[in-house]
Amino acid sequence: PKGEMLVDEAYQTNEPEKKKKKQPKPSPKPKVEEKKPSLPPSDKVLAATTIQKWWRGRLVQRTLFHAALRALIIQNWWRKTMARTLEKKRREALRSMVLQTRASATLQSWVRMLLVRQHYSRLLNAVRTIQVSWRSHSCHSQGFFQGSYELMGNQLRLSLDIFLGSHICRISDCIHFPIKN
Repeated sequence: PKGEMLVDEAYQTNEPEKKKKKQPKPSPKPKVEEKKPSLPPSDKVLAATTIQKWWRGRLVQRTLFHAALRALIIQNWWRKTMARTLEKKRREALRSMVLQTRASATLQSWVRMLLVRQHYSRLLNAVRTIQVSWRSHSCHSQGFFQGSYELMGNQLRLSLDIFLGSHICRISDCIHFPIKN
């Protein structure tokens, strides 16, 4: 019968085939109105149409599901890539900060060392000056000196008593060393 559809036709899709070539359309014929009796579709046609609708719906669902799954896979990959990039940048910043901190600590220790050496050199020159003047003076007159020192933490307490006949010279000083423990 004309209105019935075969089961094989129910599974065919209306996708155009690439192999088919377009043929020129024949010139339109004058239309003659014929009244065809409209027959209600049979149960087989209705069943085939229902199956086609269901199958096409399933194909669309599957296509959408696979597209969403691919999008999720791409999003996860992108998040991992961004996390790796951010972690690499964080490590690089940390490494740079550590290098800067070490360099500044080294420079600070060198400066402190130079300051302590300068201070020590000044003290040594002062001691030498006192010793030279004392030695030259002790040769010319009779006298003696008495002194003591005490080293406590980062300071030096120095106390000198110089006796020259009837004259007494007393020197006491507390010298701080800029040394950190």
